[in-house]
Amino acid sequence: MAQKKRFILSIDGGGVRGLIPVRLLETLESRLSQRGVAAPMHKVFDLMAGSSSGGLIAAGLTAPRPGGSAGEAATTLAELRAFFERESRDIFTSSISARLARAVTNPLGLFDETYDARPLEKLLKERFGWTSMASGLTRLVLTAYDIERRKAVFMTNGAEKNGGRPDDYYFWQAVRATTAAPSYFEPAKVENLSRRREEALIDGGVFMKDPTIAAYLEARKLGWGDDEIVILSLGTGRASGRPFLYKDAIGWGALGWMQPSKGVPILSIFADGQSQTASYQAEHLFAELPNVTYHRLEAELPPEAEDTDNARPGNIITLNGAADRVIRDNTVFLDTFADMLTECMRDPESDAPAVDLVHAA
Repeated sequence: MAQKKRFILSIDGGGVRGLIPVRLLETLESRLSQRGVAAPMHKVFDLMAGSSSGGLIAAGLTAPRPGGSAGEAATTLAELRAFFERESRDIFTSSISARLARAVTNPLGLFDETYDARPLEKLLKERFGWTSMASGLTRLVLTAYDIERRKAVFMTNGAEKNGGRPDDYYFWQAVRATTAAPSYFEPAKVENLSRRREEALIDGGVFMKDPTIAAYLEARKLGWGDDEIVILSLGTGRASGRPFLYKDAIGWGALGWMQPSKGVPILSIFADGQSQTASYQAEHLFAELPNVTYHRLEAELPPEAEDTDNARPGNIITLNGAADRVIRDNTVFLDTFADMLTECMRDPESDAPAVDLVHAA
């Protein structure tokens, strides 16, 4: 008799490269539709976790839509795709006046790629309104880092270790926090609704670009057993063919390592290293916990597509091409995973035999 399954979705950070997991979720949605299952992602997954742009996606699929009908999420996958393909250009564009001002105050251009957070904040308020994470349509974990209290922050609507309720945040502020990448956006000042205080938070990707382990620990705090847990981890692509050359790095100095026009090398390296480490740890951890089902999908990117703020049309085409290749190379797995979801959603309390997942990469 198979145990009822709890499906967990974990989404990496990656700026505009968030288009890749959105495309993967779209193809999963399409496969479910072909099987007669027309359900929003918050009905498909029991818990979602995200860092940075992955947090934006997870929150968009989990938050209730302001003024919408009951159970309607703040964003659809089609709307998220439109955001990454088109609206993100407005987020990652500096006005001419801002560029001129920086040219005067910072003639060396060391921070010439910093963006005004106000367009992003305006969009988040429009999409999420003033609902809080406690009203989420499914369980959610978003990562951030408190720069004043020097601690990692896991914003969730799940449970604390003692079984109590976690701190609550407005959805739009939580997303602003998890996407506040240093050198790109200023830190976010958010309201902790439970403790009635303000917190200064930055992008959770600085310590956890891949939040899979955080998602698993949240599931365990909720009391879910290993034999219930099925994790789908979606990456935002990595450019293993983009080296940072020694001959260049030795002359960078402290500011050069943080220079956005070079792709913020130190953040790029931190994010890539953490993502590789997290997926390695998850693979081996869950191999030791054979009752947990874990699968990760990741894309390989050309070097020029790694920059998280490259929202130019040509790069959007490149990112869509990377997503197409992941979908093509994992057709068998995606079909099998859709079968498993379909079986569980049609009869969620059944003890139907678990489907054996196959990776066709």
